[in-house]
Amino acid sequence: MYKPKAGLPTREQILDFIATSDVPAGKREIAKGFGLSAQDKIGLKALLKDMADEGLIDSAPGRAFHKMGGIPKVTVLRIADVDDGGNVWAVPERWEAEGVPPPRLRVRERKRGALGVGERILARTEEAGNGWIAHPMKVLAPASEQVLGVLREEAGRLWLTGVDKRERREFAVADAGGAAPGDLVLAELAGKPPKIAARVVSKLGDPFAARSFSLIAIHKLGIPDVFSQEALDEAERVSKLPLGEGREDLRDLPIVAIDPEDARDHDDAVWAEADDDPSNAGGWKAIVAIADVSFYVRPKSEVDREARRRGNSVYFPDRVVPMLPEILSAEVCSLKEGADRAALACHLRIGKDGSLKSWRFTRAVVRIAANLAYEEAQAIIDSSSPPALREGSGEGSAVLDPTVSQEAPPPTPPVNGRGDMLAVLQPLWACWHALAKARDARAPLDLDLPERRVVLDEQGRIMSVSPRERLDAHRLIEDYMIAANVAAAKALEAKKAPVMYRIHEPPSREKLAALKEYLETFDVPFALGQVVRPATFNHIIERIGDADFRPQVMEQILRTQTQAYYAPGNHGHFGLSLGSYAHFTSPIRRYADLLVHRSLVSAYGLGEGGLPADDAANMESVGEIISRLERRAMEAERDTTDRYVAAFLSERVGQVMDVRITGVTNFGFFATVEGIGGDGLMPVRDLGGEYFRFDEGARTLTGEHSGDVFAQGQTLELRLAEANPVSGALRFEMPEGKGAAPPLRGGRKPVREIKRRGRPANIRHQGKRR
Repeated sequence: MYKPKAGLPTREQILDFIATSDVPAGKREIAKGFGLSAQDKIGLKALLKDMADEGLIDSAPGRAFHKMGGIPKVTVLRIADVDDGGNVWAVPERWEAEGVPPPRLRVRERKRGALGVGERILARTEEAGNGWIAHPMKVLAPASEQVLGVLREEAGRLWLTGVDKRERREFAVADAGGAAPGDLVLAELAGKPPKIAARVVSKLGDPFAARSFSLIAIHKLGIPDVFSQEALDEAERVSKLPLGEGREDLRDLPIVAIDPEDARDHDDAVWAEADDDPSNAGGWKAIVAIADVSFYVRPKSEVDREARRRGNSVYFPDRVVPMLPEILSAEVCSLKEGADRAALACHLRIGKDGSLKSWRFTRAVVRIAANLAYEEAQAIIDSSSPPALREGSGEGSAVLDPTVSQEAPPPTPPVNGRGDMLAVLQPLWACWHALAKARDARAPLDLDLPERRVVLDEQGRIMSVSPRERLDAHRLIEDYMIAANVAAAKALEAKKAPVMYRIHEPPSREKLAALKEYLETFDVPFALGQVVRPATFNHIIERIGDADFRPQVMEQILRTQTQAYYAPGNHGHFGLSLGSYAHFTSPIRRYADLLVHRSLVSAYGLGEGGLPADDAANMESVGEIISRLERRAMEAERDTTDRYVAAFLSERVGQVMDVRITGVTNFGFFATVEGIGGDGLMPVRDLGGEYFRFDEGARTLTGEHSGDVFAQGQTLELRLAEANPVSGALRFEMPEGKGAAPPLRGGRKPVREIKRRGRPANIRHQGKRR
């Protein structure tokens, strides 16, 4: 029991009270717990509002408070899953805090098996270790379920088809709400199986219209895509702020921004030249200039609240849903050619071996010499640079004799148009070769898996879907950004300041065991029990060489990795083989980077816009929220690309095409179209009349009589039977109809399973043992 105190409690005391209260803690309970007078209650109301504005607490239904990022003491939950072990998992039915719902809660049932997926319960919740526990109080009546789908008409009746490729049901429409067949709608489901009916609550438009596929993902995942008027007005005001005094003037340096050709914003720009300090002979000076978003987006402002609610920008082929209003993200903060811009500059001294000798951070004003596309920068270097430079020898760098007095080298000549870009790019490339040496020495995970690029015309129609080309210019920018990110993390560690680390932990033993079984199908050994490093996986890829199954193995290695996340506790970055790593270089599009900027501003006394004390104290919960928002954005981007791929392939339905098996289940296998992507199902029922045995460990389907084997990674030819742009789903069939054996690439017949050591053994891939 709290001892009544004179005057208002502190923020910490209120948070402690909320966390330990046996009942939901509203204003009345808090006032009673601290013995506040009627006059004090007025001050308590203002204090609680301030704490909510500061992101320390949030309110649950019924006016009870809970810690920001937490869950109300008593709340309504929906059963989301019952796992193989019988554990029941639930999620909050409503989540009124900013961000997305927190991790699932494990439900402690009084009677095992009493609750099923979809049921609603009123539960008392508690935080336990790194998770949450729910104690059911009572089971509630069912609530209506919402489904995003497309209306279709058949025999005079309307039906709703869900846009989620995992949803295979259709629902009769009881009330179309003015929507017509072909419309994308949001509908509520009511009733019990088999008489579930849909009632349209919102008409969203034509799902097949140009630039509509991203809208499906936005609505399906609840991505905020409209800024409040208050945030827009505030962004307009702060966009007019003068850059301020005391900034380092870097406008005379030819700093360049190198980005994708279709970049919507420009966070970063780079510059390098030979170091004139004899103590760093053969080394380099470099600047990584990053948009100074913390100058314009202040903590607890309306724009900041909107940015935290989004967590990051979401990039689609047809649009971007920005983290910041466009006047900031695409204009004032964006580092554009010829314009004076506020920047947070990371000054690096790089040794000739690529090691980071020192770093410092300043607030600066920059004037970008050019915005170059990766292809443009690469073309300039390839057409004019010496061969030795392109081969990575580092030639062109100034090697100074430390025993002789040296004058500073002449500055890089001013840039007058794109024709002078070579003078700017050559030092950048030469310095990068040094950074590349350091990268090679630490041997990060090297998976060269191409990214799909969807190209649209001005009307939003699909022109092409193809792998995005990987150039040295991409690697150059990546290595400069990694160097700046490492410097930011280490600079904050030196000041013992809060760091929002980007963490990538080593793979789990379970995933490594699965990888071992997969590699055995190609006769590639992998020993469990060894100390696994990124180089371990690189050696596997080197061992495979140019084998035709190389891409499949790289994808399987990628699946073996854990998912990266944000947190204030440092656990290193396994994939990059780095001990300290933070995201610093993209504050226009990632809230994590903005937090790192604010921490640097506070730690090094760089002016206004630093990290507030409450954010420093709540980095753990903020990290969890922005990590989940990042996963939501990734899902939205992936799903939208799948829809564009399906739309692109819809004109090729009926054609036989090369595919690669990406997953095998007991009901069939999934395959992707080579060079294009998209996942499609080949149902086991369409493989023929015989029974196919599924081996979960080997991930194979084997015909009982024919011995035909379908295995993950196998390349074959299938006919595209269906391509649904709304769901992004594909479906395949045998080239010559049901039951026809699929030829492997090169015309070879399907292979037979080989018995070895009492279990399904290796599969001959294209007739050769690997």
